[in-house]
Amino acid sequence: MMSSVFLSKKVKHSKNLSDKMMEKIERLYEIALKKVLGFPKTVIVSVLALFFAALITLSFLGGEFIPALEEGDFAVDTRVLTGSNLNVSIDATLKGEKILLENFPEVIKVVGKIGSGEVPTDPMPIEASDMMVILKDKSEWTSATNFNELAEKMGKALEAVPGVTFGFQYPVQMRFNELMTGARQDVVCKIFGENLDTLAHYANKLGNVINTVDGSANLYVEAVGGMPQIVIKYNRAAIAQYGLNISEINRIVNTAFAGQSAGQVYEEEKRFDLVVRMVGEQRKNISDVQNLLIPSPQGNQIPLNQLAEVEIKEGPNQIQREDARRRIIIGFNVRGRDVQTIVTELQQKVDAQIKFPVGYYVTYGGAFENLNAAKKRLSIAVPISLLLIFVMLYFAFKSVKHGLLIYSAIPLSAIGGIFALATRGMPFSISAGVGFIALFGVAVLNGIVLVAEFNRLKTDGQLNLYHIVISGTKLRLRPVLMTALVASLGFMPMALSNGAGAEVQRPLATVVIGGLLIATFLTLFVLPVLYIIFETKFAKRKKKKMPIAGLLVFALLTAATPVVNAQTPITVQAAIDTALVNNLLVKNERLKAEYQQRLIKSGANLPQTTVIGEYGQINSGFSDNRFVVNQNINFPSVYSNQKSVLREEWRSSMLNVALKEVDLKRQVSQVYYMLTYLQQKKTLLQQNDSLYAEFLNKTNLRFKTGESNVLEKTTAETQRGQIALQLNLLNADLDLLQAQFQLLLNTTIFLVPQEGDFKMSRLEMIDTASVSQHPTIQLLQQQKQISIRNTQLEKSRLLPDLSFAYNNMSMRGTGADNISYDGSSRFQSGQIGLGIPLFYGSQKARINASKSIQKITETNYLIGLQQFNNEYQRAISQYMNFSKSVDYYEQTGLTNARLISDTANKQFANGGINYLEWVMLTNQAISLRNEYLIAVNNLNESIIQLNYFIYK
Repeated sequence: MMSSVFLSKKVKHSKNLSDKMMEKIERLYEIALKKVLGFPKTVIVSVLALFFAALITLSFLGGEFIPALEEGDFAVDTRVLTGSNLNVSIDATLKGEKILLENFPEVIKVVGKIGSGEVPTDPMPIEASDMMVILKDKSEWTSATNFNELAEKMGKALEAVPGVTFGFQYPVQMRFNELMTGARQDVVCKIFGENLDTLAHYANKLGNVINTVDGSANLYVEAVGGMPQIVIKYNRAAIAQYGLNISEINRIVNTAFAGQSAGQVYEEEKRFDLVVRMVGEQRKNISDVQNLLIPSPQGNQIPLNQLAEVEIKEGPNQIQREDARRRIIIGFNVRGRDVQTIVTELQQKVDAQIKFPVGYYVTYGGAFENLNAAKKRLSIAVPISLLLIFVMLYFAFKSVKHGLLIYSAIPLSAIGGIFALATRGMPFSISAGVGFIALFGVAVLNGIVLVAEFNRLKTDGQLNLYHIVISGTKLRLRPVLMTALVASLGFMPMALSNGAGAEVQRPLATVVIGGLLIATFLTLFVLPVLYIIFETKFAKRKKKKMPIAGLLVFALLTAATPVVNAQTPITVQAAIDTALVNNLLVKNERLKAEYQQRLIKSGANLPQTTVIGEYGQINSGFSDNRFVVNQNINFPSVYSNQKSVLREEWRSSMLNVALKEVDLKRQVSQVYYMLTYLQQKKTLLQQNDSLYAEFLNKTNLRFKTGESNVLEKTTAETQRGQIALQLNLLNADLDLLQAQFQLLLNTTIFLVPQEGDFKMSRLEMIDTASVSQHPTIQLLQQQKQISIRNTQLEKSRLLPDLSFAYNNMSMRGTGADNISYDGSSRFQSGQIGLGIPLFYGSQKARINASKSIQKITETNYLIGLQQFNNEYQRAISQYMNFSKSVDYYEQTGLTNARLISDTANKQFANGGINYLEWVMLTNQAISLRNEYLIAVNNLNESIIQLNYFIYK
């Protein structure tokens, strides 16, 4: 009984201590909040702006993305020399296993696997094998503390096995890399091209560059050659001398070394081929092939080396293709750095040190490719999650203003997450990005608690915003702190984890904990200030302008949302299709054609019908009434001819639409390929700028050491300054041309030509028959047809006009033959008349004038046809000349440019030429490349003109 009383007193005492502690915290918080609320609003806004600047700065300094790895057992990728047999691979694997088991107590066992016959879709050569290293628990490790250190020590120990390369990775990661990219390394560089020797050459150069990048390990260059082959080159003269033939010699060689069936052996119901070949001791060396005896028709035995040259040569080991293009793989693993920065450094070094021939290019894949795909997915998931959070806040408070207030916790929490990552030295990984998504959802809870309490106090009748904020924050301080601490303490084990999966857990937990702590601290002070500002000034200024706080919150929200690149690549055909739909000039021509089509129905425009009414003493002293209906019309052929003229004018307007469309196609193609030309020229100028920048740096060093004079330094500065001026002018031209491109396509989307779409496909065959179908020629012919129809119309106007009339009247006070008329009956009559053109001189003049117009249109047609044909022939001539120019540069000019540039660089580095000669040779090489771009641009222009003429 006494123990239970003592226990209850102890619990009560601890509860009193916690209450006193929280009361002190609440009093300190109340004092601090009052001081913050007493600051001028400009100071508060400035502090918020500083936090915003910190968010922007840290978002760039927070590191790059890095794929998360799991720790545990790992696999060793083992490669022996190309062409090695199974015994060599087994021996190398056994030696490696022995070294690992003897020198590293962390290793439990090593399992080797050569080839993969159980997986027919994943073949491996004999020289490749996998060693699965099963490790003890990490707490029992003695040789190293982490995977990278252990892999490095194991790699140094395995260097004792000659001619074998070993690469260390996690089994799951290695298999995923192989499934995604076809290689097992973290980063995979693929060089695409046609010639295997060229691919192997540039693969080795790229491998040398990779070795200079810090953080790269376990370099692997795919072997495409080196397979030893026995090649028999027959001496046809010697074979003929002995009366032999090649097919018989081939059969003997095949029988001796591969074997041929000499019969069948039966074993009960089974039968087997009996294969005859030489014994194994006579099939080991090349001398066995050289000394193989070939029987001659004369009965002699002739050694094979007297009939042919037998030697061992290296042949292709394998030919790998991807998307129907040959490629070679260069892979390496990443140690101690993130994938993004190491690939960025590698790309910069490759661009500076390796110049690939035309048709050869390199791509970067592996974990880097997976990283880019994950970043794209995050760029979609993050905005959607932010939007859903705001929508939920709006539904909860039915107010955009309060939703924005609570939403301000998101950028504040992002500041904390980035600070936490920077403090722990962690890069901004994919798992960290997922942590930010989780953080944003939890961070708004504090704001919901505070704003809901503020609104409750305001609903209860409190009007003083200062007292509302002080009372509300004091009442809700404990729930706000508990919300942050519970989530933070829940993620604490993940943040401090060192076991399996820690590489994934630590960044996610660090982001959530750091973001919640900073967001809670800032929310307790920032949110009350923003609430007062919004409630007092937002309503007054919303009709004039957005308040400073609103602008700040909007800027924070904008910063929290990833920026999406607005440029959209488009092909030339898609650009043409877009322009044909959106261009205003084409739309205007279509409207004109529609107007002409509707005007055809106006061809039968009859004059107005005349109706006359009359009342009075028309026939006698009695009052009578009369009405007359009169209608005049032209001769019917006039109306048919008018419709014919309007119909021909509608056809002419349709041809105008076709002419405008084909002209628009030409304009879009010209601007499109001019943009690609300027982009290529800009790339060339940037390469030259990098070249002269390096030359200027070397010149400055030489000038400081006294090895060069001021003239060399001035020359380098002048050359680079001229390139900078050319780049400025080129950028201005690109902007103007891009604006013209947008105007032609009439779209708000910022469309740019597709990368790599620089040179148009050449015309295989020029169809001259389609020239006559061009809208320009058709339009001239249509003008002739319109003039003919106009002449027929004017001739039909000589025909008489027709008139029709109907009379109806009453007649009173008259009698005839003792017949009295009392007005109850009416008299009717009808009239038909002809309008004969007796004075037709003016109409004859119109007919003659129309005939003159007809002759003019015929002459215009002939003139237009001649001019069109002349321009067409000139376009063909230009196309042939420009094709020859491009062929020269692609076959000779560009090769010479590379040779001049490489030779000049080597000789200048060796002191064989001075800087003036180097500048002259470099400018000559640059001029050749620039002239090639100009030639391709001229060829594109000539192809566009020909497509215009042949109506393609």
